[in-house]
Amino acid sequence: MNFANPHILWLLAIIPLIAAYRLWQSRRGGSTIEVSTIEGAEGAPRTLRYWLRPLPTLLRLAALAALIVALARPRDVHHNVESSTEGIDIVLAVDISGSMLARDFTPDRITAAKQIAGEFVADRFGDRIGVVAFAGEAFTQCPLTSDQTTVQTLLSRLRSGVIEDGTAIGNGLATSINRLRESGAKSKVVILLTDGVNNAGQVSPTLAAKIAYDQGIKVYTVGVGKRGKAPYPVIDMFGNQSFAPMDVEIDEELLRQIASDTGGEYFRAENNDALKQIYDHIDSLEKSKIEVTHYTLYDELFARWVILGLLLLAAEFLFNNFILRKIP
Repeated sequence: MNFANPHILWLLAIIPLIAAYRLWQSRRGGSTIEVSTIEGAEGAPRTLRYWLRPLPTLLRLAALAALIVALARPRDVHHNVESSTEGIDIVLAVDISGSMLARDFTPDRITAAKQIAGEFVADRFGDRIGVVAFAGEAFTQCPLTSDQTTVQTLLSRLRSGVIEDGTAIGNGLATSINRLRESGAKSKVVILLTDGVNNAGQVSPTLAAKIAYDQGIKVYTVGVGKRGKAPYPVIDMFGNQSFAPMDVEIDEELLRQIASDTGGEYFRAENNDALKQIYDHIDSLEKSKIEVTHYTLYDELFARWVILGLLLLAAEFLFNNFILRKIP
């Protein structure tokens, strides 16, 4: 509780002064009456009326205090906060071609990509996120959802070898666009991660980028793989796995063009730490809009103090005129 006019409470300081004055006045004595003798009343016991003599004064002072408090306007204060989140719809387009098994990342490219993307998802409260996987073709692994646990679970299940091998960047981007096509979000983003050159699929990456631009979709492209050669797993004729150094080929010019055409950015990640920093950077660029409204409600309490003051005055009147009535 607080007071709308707290300065009025200083008037309470006059109540002790009034009480002190009334006490001083009562000790001086009031009006007198002459009688021939008080011998018959000297030993008379003091009745309840005698002890109730100060009560009207106390009631009047209490009424005055209640009315002063009422003038200060006591009120209950309720603070409320309302927040509304304007989330972003994001599709993670992940390359799951065989080359994503290269060991220049720990433990390999695809596992590192899933783990770091999962951490990115965990920080995106209020956003809807979907997952698209592509190799020689593309498919939706997870539709747009705000359930972070579901996204992380389905993301962790991505693996190479489930569809025809190849790198269909255009198909992956087109499928991602299709996921966002009916989105009502004001901000729509695709994060496309690949380690190769577009060599499959029916949709041209540049055409897909144009469609993304027309749909208001921003595309961030990420090329993963160290420069030069990287160890790729190979199986010999006896079924034994070994690793052979192979050239890392990423069409950086194409990825830069896709990002530039759609208002995004291109990034190159050569190890786990670099990939983590890229996702952190994108996370900082694409922040959800959160509006917080603070408002305060006041419940006025002065009426009950006014009623209390009036009741105390009524009680004082009754005591003075009926119970403690004095001789004029």
